[in-house]
Amino acid sequence: MSASAIVLIVFVVLLVLAVAYAVTLYNALVRLKHGVTKAWANIDVLLRQRHDELPKLVETCKQYMLHERSTLEAVVRGRNAVASARESGDIAALGQAESGLRAGLGQLFALSENYPQLQANESFRHLQQRISGLENGIADRRELYNEAVNLNNVRIEQFPDVLIARRYGFGPAQPLEFSEAEKTDPDLKALFS
Repeated sequence: MSASAIVLIVFVVLLVLAVAYAVTLYNALVRLKHGVTKAWANIDVLLRQRHDELPKLVETCKQYMLHERSTLEAVVRGRNAVASARESGDIAALGQAESGLRAGLGQLFALSENYPQLQANESFRHLQQRISGLENGIADRRELYNEAVNLNNVRIEQFPDVLIARRYGFGPAQPLEFSEAEKTDPDLKALFS
C-alpha cells in the first residue's frame, strides 16, 4: 500500500469521525432544547390545573367572606395575570404574576382563619389542600425547568458545542425567576393580624 493511499485512508477516517462527532453534538443540543420544552410543559399542566381550581375556591370563600372582597379580587387578578403570561409564553411576566398570585393566596388562607364556618366547610378544605398540593408541584417543576434551562444554556456556550449551536440557531432559554418578595421569608405576624 502506498503512502498516498494511507494518507487518504487516514483523512477519510478523520473526516468520518469529525462528522460523527458533529452529529453527536447536534443531537445532544436537540435533546437539551426539547428537555426545556418538556419541563415547561410540565409546569404548564400544573398551572392549568390550578387555574381551573381557583374559581371554585374563590366562589366557596365568597359565601363566607363578605368583607374580604379585596383579597378575593387580588386572587382573581393574580390568576388572570398568570393565565395571560402562561398563554403568551412570557417567562419573566409569569414569574411576576406567580408572585402576586401566591401573595394573594397566602393572604386568603390567612384570612380564612377568621371564618370558622369556612374552615369547617368540606369544599374549602378540599380545595385548599388541592391548591397547596398544586403549589408544591409547581415549585418542584420550576426547579426541574430551571435545571433544564441551565443545562441547555451552559452547553450551548461550551466549546465545541457553541460552533454547532450558533450554526443551527440553538439559543439560550430563559429561567423562571421570582420577585424579591417571594424569595424573602414571609411576615407571619402580618398575615395573621
